[in-house]
Amino acid sequence: MTTPTARSHRGTSARHRRRRNASRAAPAKRWSHKVNERSDAMDIEHDIFKKGNAGEIAQSLKRSSTASRRRKGTPFQSAMSMLNFYINRAGRNLPKERRDTLQSAKRELRAAFGRKP
Repeated sequence: MTTPTARSHRGTSARHRRRRNASRAAPAKRWSHKVNERSDAMDIEHDIFKKGNAGEIAQSLKRSSTASRRRKGTPFQSAMSMLNFYINRAGRNLPKERRDTLQSAKRELRAAFGRKP
């Protein structure tokens, strides 16, 4: 009689099982860090998203986006894109109060560029 694990792997070679399990143990890749370093993403102030005030975040992003030569879109598009990128990458790990602050920074950013809310 065969064991349940032996039955579940029937028909697959040992080499295939090792390769499949090895890929699970691979270290996490920090592709989002590479995006900020190597892409045409604009240069932003270090730890800007950790500031407490939504107005400070918006003003810093505005300064960075207007001064940057590494952007493809308009300064507003680049600034909003970086803010959304940070919010999306943080995902569920972002505390509610931090997410609320960053959402307010979006509104502040729109106002700073003279856009409608």
